[in-house]
Amino acid sequence: MRWLGGRESDQVEDQRGVLPGRGVTIGCGTILLALGIGWLTGANPVQVLQLLTSSSPTQSAAPAPPPGSPPRGSEDIGKKFVSVILADTEDTWKSIFAASGQTYELPRLVLYTDATETACGLGSAAQGPFYCPLDRKVYLDLSFFDELSRRFGAPGDFARAYVIAHEVGHHVQNLMGIEGKVRALRERVGEERGNDLSVRLELQADCLAGVWGNHGAKRGLLEPGDAEEGLRAAAAIGDDRLQRMATGRVQPETFTHGSSAQRVEWLRRGLESGDPGACQTFAGIF
Repeated sequence: MRWLGGRESDQVEDQRGVLPGRGVTIGCGTILLALGIGWLTGANPVQVLQLLTSSSPTQSAAPAPPPGSPPRGSEDIGKKFVSVILADTEDTWKSIFAASGQTYELPRLVLYTDATETACGLGSAAQGPFYCPLDRKVYLDLSFFDELSRRFGAPGDFARAYVIAHEVGHHVQNLMGIEGKVRALRERVGEERGNDLSVRLELQADCLAGVWGNHGAKRGLLEPGDAEEGLRAAAAIGDDRLQRMATGRVQPETFTHGSSAQRVEWLRRGLESGDPGACQTFAGIF
């Protein structure tokens, strides 16, 4: 991707190393100690961290930078990449919304380490990147990008950009009222039907990420092979593949994000069309 030198968004909040609920910056040693205690006792590491720091809630930054923070004196490439990609999604969706006489409201993107408080409850890096519709923010622990490459075999800048664009796609759904309709429907149906609605929501976000990719390509952001990186990433995080990796079994009725094939299909639709109208995963429902 040709992202270096691109405009950076001013909508990025850097909360890395801040303990949830206290605004306290904690050191690497404290985090490792909490993780160790949690592993030995089965306790929630976040609660252990709160106990370890409860005696000094006003402490300042620890001597060592927390995990996820850039080394002192170096350029924070991870944050710069996120800021440039977010800015490009802003340009795309501003243009698309304006074409239909609407105003695109910018989401904020929060970088955090391990856990963070959100309007949707406590967010954890274990759940991967996510969007909270209640505060209209995307939450991202940069360590997920390393996991995407090493554990899931989906390296590359565009694979990472797809992850950001997917979460921004959820913001677009929120602005369009789709997220609210899905939430209301899920409250009236059973678990299996609710899972199906979740899958449709996620597949549409994949398609909307592809719409951004199409527009980014027209602006010269993409290079040969980038689209394939994104499609590999979509395949790598399909529910069937993740379930097979975790348990050796696949249970389609429990899917919440869609199979690898479905995720690839809908991302491809967005990439090829560049049209949000091609992302009709809720056709016949509302």
